Amino acid sequence: MRAGAFAGAGDVLDVGAGRVGQARTGVEHTPVRHTRPMSSRTSPISRPVTVRRAVARDAKRLTRLVRGSGAYAGQYAAAVAGYRVGPDYIEAHRVFAAVGADEQGAPVLGFYSLVLAPPELDLLFVADAAQGRGIGRLLVAHMRSEARAAGLDRVKVVSHLPAEGFYRRAGAVRTGTALADPPAVPWDRPVFEFRVSPE
Repeated sequence: MRAGAFAGAGDVLDVGAGRVGQARTGVEHTPVRHTRPMSSRTSPISRPVTVRRAVARDAKRLTRLVRGSGAYAGQYAAAVAGYRVGPDYIEAHRVFAAVGADEQGAPVLGFYSLVLAPPELDLLFVADAAQGRGIGRLLVAHMRSEARAAGLDRVKVVSHLPAEGFYRRAGAVRTGTALADPPAVPWDRPVFEFRVSPE
C-alpha cells in the first residue's frame, strides 16, 4: 500500500493561527500557511502539534490509525484490513508522527513514512477526527524538509484514489498511473511526485 519550512523531530509547532512559532530546539521555523480560505472543514489546528520521530512503541497506534481510516472504507477496506505498521518498519524508515504537544500520551493525529531508496512517500495518514485541520499539509512540509536534508530532489507518491485531490493541493505533480495489482489492489492508482528544491 502506498500513500499518499523545516520542523525537525521533537519540534513543537504552533500552527493555530497559520504560523509556526519558535520550536523548543531554539530554531526559528518558517510558517506553515494555509493557501485557501478556511471553512469549518479546513480550520487551522487549534493547539500546538509536535512532529516527532516515531518509535517502536508507536507501532500499534499507527496500525490502528491505518486500519481505522475512513478513506479506506467500503470497496477499499480490504487494502488495510490486515495491514500492520510494525516496529521493524518504523526502525527501517523515516517515520514521523504528529501528536498534540500539550498532552502526555496524546493520540497520534497523523503520520508519514519516507523511504529513501528509491525515494518514496510510502505512507501518509491523518486520523479521521483530525482531517481538514492542516495536519496533512504539516506532515508534507516536514517530509519535504526531511527529503531535502537527505539530499533528495524528488519524492514519488503512489496515491490512494480518494487522496488524489489532497496531493495536488499539497503541490505534488501527477507523473503517471500505477496499474491494478489484484487481488491486493484491484484498482489503478495515480502516481505523483513532490519536487524538493534546495534551500
